[in-house]
Amino acid sequence: MFDLNNRDIMSSSEAAKRWHKADDYVRQAYRKTPWKFPEGTIRKFGKQLVVTREGMEVVTGLTEEEAANDEHEFLPKTNRTA
Repeated sequence: MFDLNNRDIMSSSEAAKRWHKADDYVRQAYRKTPWKFPEGTIRKFGKQLVVTREGMEVVTGLTEEEAANDEHEFLPKTNRTA
């Protein structure tokens, strides 16, 4: 039996948000490079793409936690003094 409440299974838009990517990141990645997703980590249901945590980690090269930390490295730093 599959647990559809498992946070390791998510819509493509939710995955993009959780990995701090553009809304259409997963759809574009799947359209351009479907072979990068390991078998069984992405599937289309009608018009909806569903992806697993493993699929996102392989395609992005980052865990969800690393993606959250990585986002902050690209924020501009200011040189203001207190």
